[in-house]
Amino acid sequence: MTRIFAIAAGAALITVLAGIYLITARQDAGGEFAQCRSTAVADGGASIGGDFTLVDETGQTVTSAEVLDQPALIYFGYTFCPDVCPLDVARNAEATEILEARGEIVKPIFISVDPKRDTPEVVADFTDAMHPRMLGLTGSPEQVMAASRAYRTFYKAHEPEQGEEDYYLVDHSTFTYLTLPGRGFVEFFRRDMTGEQMAEKVSCFLKAS
Repeated sequence: MTRIFAIAAGAALITVLAGIYLITARQDAGGEFAQCRSTAVADGGASIGGDFTLVDETGQTVTSAEVLDQPALIYFGYTFCPDVCPLDVARNAEATEILEARGEIVKPIFISVDPKRDTPEVVADFTDAMHPRMLGLTGSPEQVMAASRAYRTFYKAHEPEQGEEDYYLVDHSTFTYLTLPGRGFVEFFRRDMTGEQMAEKVSCFLKAS
């Protein structure tokens, strides 16, 4: 029980640290999309996002320029996540479907922060179960770290117990990032937002872009 509480506390700390970086009290960071924003982001989000190179579900190396060719919802997690990731990714898939029904297309993207276990095949099984258009990405530890740093996410794998090397948890931040072609990162969404709420927010950005 103590170990469970320690894991939960670690996950909460990761989320808090990410939130401290992303969220500020500034109210003038809306800029072009001020009417759509529900958050204020440090430096207006200029330091969030950037180039990355990862491996897609087919084992092909892809770049951010190739992947982010349309509005995208990006989530960093891992397929062995027991509870948080499946709920968050399913919510993103729901928002994608709501938008699609309105004729507004976004690309849901899942980036693994557990490259040791999340091979392209494992990621493909996970994303295929979530949404037919969801793109799963993994890569080498160095590639994953570079992508994570670009989006200012946090993750840390727990040391597995002896004899259970394949069973371990990974603490990670839980924001979903909205990017637009030609503009990059424009907004992030917390995990307490519903699929309907996310779809409404994303729709505002799409109409304003």
